[in-house]
Amino acid sequence: MPAEHDELAKVEAACAALAAAGKPVTFGEVAGRAGVSRTTLYRRADLRAVVDEHRARGHNATTLTGLAVQIDQLRRSLEAVADRVRRHEEQLRRLERARRTDAG
Repeated sequence: MPAEHDELAKVEAACAALAAAGKPVTFGEVAGRAGVSRTTLYRRADLRAVVDEHRARGHNATTLTGLAVQIDQLRRSLEAVADRVRRHEEQLRRLERARRTDAG
């Protein structure tokens, strides 16, 4: 879990640095700066959403199309977070059941 959080922070930082420098936010550039593979950026919904969000800010961010893209990306990000929360809640339930079984 901490490694995943580290990757997310690195991807955020890479996107922010590229945007601040006025450079295009591409998966290749972000992957290189963040020290993760492009495959990881594409496969992990949370990382992909961060890159997509920064890319959308670069073009058409204030058009209806740009806003629709941002809303879709935010929805996907929220779904990824919700999935992770559900998995963690299930892990906690299993651990609690195991603890009760061991204690009883």
